[in-house]
Amino acid sequence: MTERKKSRPMALGAILPGVLKERGLEKRIEQASIVPEWVSLVGPQIGQVTQPMSITRAGVLFVAVTTNAWMNELSMLEPELLRAINGKPGRAAVKRIRWQLRREDPAQ
Repeated sequence: MTERKKSRPMALGAILPGVLKERGLEKRIEQASIVPEWVSLVGPQIGQVTQPMSITRAGVLFVAVTTNAWMNELSMLEPELLRAINGKPGRAAVKRIRWQLRREDPAQ
């Protein structure tokens, strides 16, 4: 049996950043922070009719939209929205936004 050095337990918050960096996940975690920050990045009006769903490693952000009209409008605003989203230094860039019509839940 190998000898183990006894050490004090460390808080998860103290070791997690190092583990994420070591595994190459640090930039993906930062990139994913777009989802909870969405309304502050795009504003309340757009935030009310959209919902970010996921982001790929390649930098494609999938966003659900309430109506076709909004989807068309947002497609035209995409360059401006990408500038706002990518404004945070150090975050892996979002290269494209894919707008998807939000499907209504038939149970509602």
